Amino acid sequence: MRDDREALRISRRAVLAGAALVPVAAIAGASEPTAPVFSTGQRRTLEAFVDRLIPRDETGPSATECGVLTYVEKALAGPLAGEKASLLEGLAAVDVVARTAHDKPFVELAAEQQDSVLTSIENNSATGFQPDSRSFFQRVRRLTLEGMFSDPFYGGNRNFGGWDLIRYPGPRMAVSAEEQKIRAAIKPVRTSARGGTRGH
Repeated sequence: MRDDREALRISRRAVLAGAALVPVAAIAGASEPTAPVFSTGQRRTLEAFVDRLIPRDETGPSATECGVLTYVEKALAGPLAGEKASLLEGLAAVDVVARTAHDKPFVELAAEQQDSVLTSIENNSATGFQPDSRSFFQRVRRLTLEGMFSDPFYGGNRNFGGWDLIRYPGPRMAVSAEEQKIRAAIKPVRTSARGGTRGH
């Protein structure tokens, strides 16, 4: 890293580097939330968190613009319901770290201060997390990647923004001989693997 400010920045490139590890259909049996999963404050904290992992820039939309929160809410209302309590406790701990370091809740911090808080959580130097802060950071990062790049059927990847970002052309039953030569960009197919155009 070139300087201290750069060292604190959560790199969008580093986050996206793990995107290839995320299956296109990250969760099965997604359901619509029957009740709000997050309070207003919890939602704002998570939005700020994921948007520092994947902020809007010249290459594409932010995590929240791609529907990551919708994905997480649907997951916690269904197959990941058992993780809800620990995720909410972690979000509360994020605010404690922010208030301790900067005397403000996480959502009110400047971008550089938010990055500093997230760096301490990722580096496992923040306290108040179970089992530890690095595990919480990695779980939120994983959910963010799933929400960005999974099939839109699951609530994220709004308008196929995640697929556009990594130049994934979408699921198809066959690829022509010319497309297999990879001499030109493959024309995107705007459809969900579960059927229909589910790009919201």
